[in-house]
Amino acid sequence: MLVSRRAAVLGTGTATLTRPALAQRDGRWPSRPVRLVLSFAPGGIGDITARLVAAKLGEALGQPIIIDNRPGAVGFVAAENVMRSPADGYTLLLLTTSNTTAGSLYRNVPYDIARDFSPVGRLTTFDHAFFTSANSPHRTLGDVLATARAQPGRINLGSIAVGSGQHLAAELLRSMSGVDMTSVPYRSTPDLMNATTSGDVHIGNEVLAPLMPQVQAGRLRLLAVCSDARFPLLPEVPTVIEAGVPGYVVVSFNGVAAPKGTPDVIIEQFSKEMSRVVTLPEIRERLLELSVRPAPMDPTQFRTFLADETARWAGLIEAAGIPKQ
Repeated sequence: MLVSRRAAVLGTGTATLTRPALAQRDGRWPSRPVRLVLSFAPGGIGDITARLVAAKLGEALGQPIIIDNRPGAVGFVAAENVMRSPADGYTLLLLTTSNTTAGSLYRNVPYDIARDFSPVGRLTTFDHAFFTSANSPHRTLGDVLATARAQPGRINLGSIAVGSGQHLAAELLRSMSGVDMTSVPYRSTPDLMNATTSGDVHIGNEVLAPLMPQVQAGRLRLLAVCSDARFPLLPEVPTVIEAGVPGYVVVSFNGVAAPKGTPDVIIEQFSKEMSRVVTLPEIRERLLELSVRPAPMDPTQFRTFLADETARWAGLIEAAGIPKQ
């Protein structure tokens, strides 16, 4: 799935001999490859997901979608690159949860997603989950919360990177459950999983994808998923809401945005095809295998979602006393 730019441009087959040729004649979009800029390096679950959808979307549009990885500066490099690109539909940004928290976590953010970008649509969501060691006496999230209520401060609640979606999900559990747990952020997911396996951390939060190999190997146990419904391939794992924390919902997401001023007709066309592709049976099945949910939203729905997420995380970050960097 890691396709080079040259291969992506050259390997489009007969699709590029029909619709693109017509587009060149009548001025329709797209008449050349579209660049989708990602704020992270190749190889991760977000990159794999984007490439999977982009390949099928390129077929539908008649032009390849070229993945352009621009990691660095907590996503600022990618966002600035797209923000300063022509608003012609040929450069788009893959938005993530980090784009909705950046303004509350950093002092000098060079962009504003509401001011500088036009939402195109949401693609997918990534379920978070609370987990513990397979040897833990806590069989459910309710068991953990009961222990925390009975022995305030005893439960170590692990996550990664202060200000990350995982860290904020852990802080939200502390806030919404009203229990006193000790927050312990780690530098990386392997560090967090090792600490949980050894018992130094009693409960951790991470997205499903990196957890599943450890769960399947019998080292970790899933306690609850953080979305509003059970994950389709894990019907036995309850939600946090079912475990006794009403209203608790946390998902990370991927979506697409265009530079402000991009014509509505282009945004609507791309959004419509994107929503169709992400729900194709073969794409949906592959996404679920990667522990990712297809979760399309149109531009209007996605705009509301982004505003709600930005406001929600801003309130939590302020309440948790997380200082701006």
